[in-house]
Amino acid sequence: LGKMYDIGRGVPQDFAKAIKWYKKAADQGVAIAQYNLGDMYYYGVGVPPDFSIAIKWYKKAADQGDVNSQFILGHLYSIGRGVPQDYVTAMKWYKKAADQGDARAQFNLGGMYFKGQGVPEDYATAIKWYKKATNQGHADAQYNLGHIYFNGLGVPQDYTTGLKLYNKAATQGHASAQYNLGLTSE
Repeated sequence: LGKMYDIGRGVPQDFAKAIKWYKKAADQGVAIAQYNLGDMYYYGVGVPPDFSIAIKWYKKAADQGDVNSQFILGHLYSIGRGVPQDYVTAMKWYKKAADQGDARAQFNLGGMYFKGQGVPEDYATAIKWYKKATNQGHADAQYNLGHIYFNGLGVPQDYTTGLKLYNKAATQGHASAQYNLGLTSE
């Protein structure tokens, strides 16, 4: 019922009623309601934005295995929004989401290993996570992995593989991949 009021499906859109119904379900431990309530507070939909309340609901949902909440918590800790920036905690939440197959979390884990954020720099592990995201069609992961192969970062330099990955990203509209392909065709 909360979602119906939230998006106006079958009833007039009413954020106050959506929050009321999300809260009832969230208080009973329904993870998707906890996630949706977190979003309402995070984005200030029907209520003033309140990161601390949003994070409380995201954590409740994430602790129950809600992949979107796990990803969002990873993101919030990685950038320090509503919580102190903490790469180790960001990695924990990203890993939980990545282990459930979330390509966004796999990509972000790859980036954290590549840059050494919260862990020592580790190209091999970065490549592992980028490959998982790439296999799901994640354009940014395809681009980053293409860059790694094209430039031989932690792997033997392989222009062919790098170009294939750039091409996959470029066909999805990835501007940097398109630019790099343009440079190589001159």
